[in-house]
Amino acid sequence: MGKKLVMAQKRGETRALCLGVAMVMCAVITYYILGTTMLPLYQKSVWTQESLCRLIETNIRDQEELEGKKVPQYPCLWVNVSAVGKWAVLYHTEETRDRNQQCSYIPGSLDNYQMALADVEKVRAKFHERQVFYCFSTTQENETSVLYQRLYGPQALLASLFWPTFLLTGGLLIIAMVKINRSLSILAAQK
Repeated sequence: MGKKLVMAQKRGETRALCLGVAMVMCAVITYYILGTTMLPLYQKSVWTQESLCRLIETNIRDQEELEGKKVPQYPCLWVNVSAVGKWAVLYHTEETRDRNQQCSYIPGSLDNYQMALADVEKVRAKFHERQVFYCFSTTQENETSVLYQRLYGPQALLASLFWPTFLLTGGLLIIAMVKINRSLSILAAQK
């Protein structure tokens, strides 16, 4: 009976140890992936200065002029603000600025034109409700654009590091508990 109990205990310890090591390895892999993808974007972000923006005007643009002809396009919002003592164009995020510099806000779903237009009008109404809000600007002197929201800010970095840290801590705790259990069982067997 005693030998079966010891064998079962060893199998359970081995499984728990494997679980702990697997959790630690997953955390290390996740840290590596985040370190090569998210961290460089955070470090390269120039939108670090938080400023107070005042709304100047908003326009809904749904046509683009190409070669003198107006071509239908998805609806988007154009927002002009006063920030850091000068006129600037407000962009929703870094990606909005990269996708289309003629739009401050691009709706998420562009499949249905009417739904996209309703989304843009809702965002426009929110801007008109709050005339003064916080935005992010760069320290570059000649930059005439600001961001409403940073994609790669400190909150995003901390949120993405939460689960790997939780996994690493849990794995290390499991490994520590197995090692403590082994040493206590050896001490108990010696007495």
